[in-house]
Amino acid sequence: MDTGKHTLPALFAQLGLAADAASIARFAGTHSLPSGTSLANAGFWTLSQAALLREALADDAEWSEAADELANLLGSPP
Repeated sequence: MDTGKHTLPALFAQLGLAADAASIARFAGTHSLPSGTSLANAGFWTLSQAALLREALADDAEWSEAADELANLLGSPP
């Protein structure tokens, strides 16, 4: 059972990315979503990262709030 907090930094860690505030800001500054592209379909994810994000957004998963926050940070709806 996963009882951890599902925050944006925790999502970054789940994605295998550096999860400190500076790294998240740097990621957001160097990545953006083209209009109409869903978060999970962005070209900069690996297959496993995209799968995690699809799962996070499906069926109001526990990670969906953090995934929505990431999509907003990158400038597009999830």
